[in-house]
Amino acid sequence: MTEIILSPLKNRRIENGHPWIYDNEVADTKGDMTQGEIVAVYNHKKKFIGKGYANPRSHILVRLLTYQLKEEINKAFFKRKIQEAYSYRQKLGYQDSFRLVFGEADFLPALVIDKFGDYFSLQTLAFGIDQFKKEIVEILEELFNPKGIYERNDVPVRELEGLSQQSGFLGREFPTKTIITENNFKILIDIANGQKTGYFLDQTANRASIAPFVRQATVLDCFSHTGSFAVHAAGYGAKKVTAVDISEVAIATAKENASINNLANIDFVTANAFDLLKEWAKEGRQFDVVILDPPAFTKTRGNIENALRGYKEINLRGMKLVKKGGFLITCSCSHFIKPDIFKRVIFDAAIDAGKIVREILYKPQGNDHPILWNVEETLYLKFYILQIL
Repeated sequence: MTEIILSPLKNRRIENGHPWIYDNEVADTKGDMTQGEIVAVYNHKKKFIGKGYANPRSHILVRLLTYQLKEEINKAFFKRKIQEAYSYRQKLGYQDSFRLVFGEADFLPALVIDKFGDYFSLQTLAFGIDQFKKEIVEILEELFNPKGIYERNDVPVRELEGLSQQSGFLGREFPTKTIITENNFKILIDIANGQKTGYFLDQTANRASIAPFVRQATVLDCFSHTGSFAVHAAGYGAKKVTAVDISEVAIATAKENASINNLANIDFVTANAFDLLKEWAKEGRQFDVVILDPPAFTKTRGNIENALRGYKEINLRGMKLVKKGGFLITCSCSHFIKPDIFKRVIFDAAIDAGKIVREILYKPQGNDHPILWNVEETLYLKFYILQIL
């Protein structure tokens, strides 16, 4: 087994439990390392740290899987880890649809598995874990006997690992449009063509939390996508919900979601939210509740400043449309925008808008997307419910 020796000044983060080892953190390599090989990692004093899969083509040279020298990385290992991930979620009460494996947070770096009722959506985002895809599919078949498994490896990050983008059935074919149950609402999703793995399960608990704020309220849901927040708001008793998204395809699905839940109190608008909010603010339109759940404004560290300007602008425009005493529900899903930075951006927007903000609720992503304190990348979603005064 190839041995990786860390540089003396680079090992503290890794010894504290972070599973990523970058190529510039290595002092020496003993052996001919090959792509996808399981390697052993030691600190500069030759103390064993862990074992993981390597990729000399990637800036993340090694992703650690185990901290036990004698633990074998094989199908039995992955089955045990997936069973542990499932047991954790069962303990928390997850049943129908949830994230079964959240990569590093479940000690399976670069592996994402979502359960949508009787179907599974799978991502293997690094070369090492992709080599075990066949075994992982077999494990899901053995543990859950699903009606189907679909891979959503149509993501650019795979190319950084020397992998191609691809998607398709892993086994038997099945209709990829299916209806799941979320907080007692029916949600139509498309596993093959929906965003990410098919649907944003990370907001499930946050969607439920809006109930007391939207009851008998006029609600504007921006970046509505397929209408999950809009459906929840309407179903929780809003007077009227206006759902806005730039995608005609997303709005069409949102209309279907309203229909299958027998909700007639949602209006749908296909428009750019930035432009529409500016126009409506000039017109003096007001809502009791404004929901902002935009896509990540940055997926790279180098674009943070532009993203911050975007978050400030959309929150400022959103606040201007909230009636005094009403509520702004606002989110950021970029892990590069840290919680304190996001809070500051909203505060700056409030100052510019001449508003006072009362914090009602702050939450991260759901517990099926667990957060490891020593792996900061596992915390990415910020969700606020704020009263605008």
